[in-house]
Amino acid sequence: MSKLDAYLHAATRDNTRRSYQAAARHFEVEWGGFLPATADAIARYLVDHAESLAINTLRQRLAALAQWHIDQGFSDPTKAPVVRKVFRGIQALHPAREKRARPLQLDQLEQATQWLDRAVAVAAAAGDRPAQLRHTRDKALLLLGFWRGFRGDELTRLRVENVNVVPGEGMTCFLSQTKGDRSYRGATFKAPALARLCPVTAYAAWVDLAILTEGAVFRGIDRWGNISTEGLHINSLVPLLRSLFAGAGIASATQYSSHSLRRGFAQWAASNGWDIKTLMEYVGWKNMQSALRYLEGADPFARYRTGEAHGVVGDAEGRRAEVIGGAV
Repeated sequence: MSKLDAYLHAATRDNTRRSYQAAARHFEVEWGGFLPATADAIARYLVDHAESLAINTLRQRLAALAQWHIDQGFSDPTKAPVVRKVFRGIQALHPAREKRARPLQLDQLEQATQWLDRAVAVAAAAGDRPAQLRHTRDKALLLLGFWRGFRGDELTRLRVENVNVVPGEGMTCFLSQTKGDRSYRGATFKAPALARLCPVTAYAAWVDLAILTEGAVFRGIDRWGNISTEGLHINSLVPLLRSLFAGAGIASATQYSSHSLRRGFAQWAASNGWDIKTLMEYVGWKNMQSALRYLEGADPFARYRTGEAHGVVGDAEGRRAEVIGGAV
């Protein structure tokens, strides 16, 4: 690969590239279309999938087909009036009902963490290093994902050399690119050390046990306890979490995904008095609409059921986090 190709490749996120490739393959292989495509062909493609695919999925397929044509030097047929009109008609007749991950509640986070602690202890006593590694990794992934409100791809892209831990105080995590970061400036996220359910302690336990000094933080582990040199694939994250929740006895485990951690933290923060501006800056939302989507359905009585002793208050930039009542 030439330097030019390398820079062109780096300009597109891996997740975007994979989804675009899958969309083009679906159009050609599964539907039987031809690329380059005509506007009429794309309109028929939309019609054929109007009842089976969500609006957002169709929108993503159009974006992928548009990008394919642009990359190959062809005019973009998705901008043709017939395509736009068909898409508007589908929106009118099949309004989107967005599927959202079930938010993980604080008591469920505690339930899963306690189950993992027991599993780690049993594995250590039995000399089962593969199981000890997996459960220790999963605890770090779960707690860091929740308290930082990370997206799934952010967890899988996190690197050891970009994490700095100050024992007893907190940790900073640098991501070279986040969603919506069009300028590739990267972002630094801070997580507090907590008296319990602590992401900092869990992270340190994982990297110490796995003897990680660089590379991906969260990696695959085979049956013999060999740790992969590559980070977890994004597609493995949801099955991993659902298996964890099922093992911990959390009901309806299949309704959770990696976004459950982010939604759960957002709703916990809102229920504990965080104002929307502070929450947006802490989590990294760029616009109010994104934040409100996560907060819809938040339980205003959750803080009274779980107890204010569970509260953590952090400032907008994560400079410091205080533990209320010393319980968390």
